[in-house]
Amino acid sequence: MKETYIKEFTEIAPNNPVLIEGLPGLGLVGKIALRYLIKTLKPKKIAYLYSPHFPYFVLVNKKGNVRLLRGSFYYYQNTKGQDIILFTGDSQSQTIEGQYEITDAMLSFSEKHGVKTIATIGGYRMEPKEKPKVYIAATNQDILQKALDAGATLSTSGSPIVGTAGLILGLAKFKRIEAICLLGETCGYLPDPQAAKAVLEVLKDTFNFDLDLKDLDEEITKAETMVSKLQAIEEKRAIQAEETRKQDDKKTTYIS
Repeated sequence: MKETYIKEFTEIAPNNPVLIEGLPGLGLVGKIALRYLIKTLKPKKIAYLYSPHFPYFVLVNKKGNVRLLRGSFYYYQNTKGQDIILFTGDSQSQTIEGQYEITDAMLSFSEKHGVKTIATIGGYRMEPKEKPKVYIAATNQDILQKALDAGATLSTSGSPIVGTAGLILGLAKFKRIEAICLLGETCGYLPDPQAAKAVLEVLKDTFNFDLDLKDLDEEITKAETMVSKLQAIEEKRAIQAEETRKQDDKKTTYIS
């Protein structure tokens, strides 16, 4: 394999579709959001994206079978509005060239299927004080305003959006496609379903489609429990370190 390519195995005729992208990144916000959309909407898998720029290993399933890392496209026929194409994957590209190449392949796929708008999802490194905020940036003022009306916050001027989520916004105009990026506040070092839920709340209102988010609450509870356990371990470690320091201070060292 010398370059990125997309293998389509199902033909579709979507109605004015929007493409929603979410890959692994800070807090796995994009990955969790797309996984939940796939679980809830039950879309049809329509294509795989393969690239030599993904990490160089294979995944092994329970039966011992292996496969290359890949991206997957799904199609959801929305009876109440725009159809939806979803894209997620096992990994982002590990090279700068690959980021551009994969993004270009995705945009060509979008253009082929009549996509006029793309929404990308990711994490925004920030320790949320309460409910995570959702920061947005877009190539079109109308869609930007819809997201603001849905409760999003305008992204800080000069803030870089790294990876596929950002490159899509920069390259989409060459395909005459509008794009918006939604970034959920996350500390970034653990999977963050709370940030993913905040993003999905804005996303569904921006594009007017039904989505029940209650099943994410169980994941959020598990994540909060994990954070509490890690904090308890860190507090215990800090106490032990302080006790060790005090014991060391009591010792007298003679140098002759």
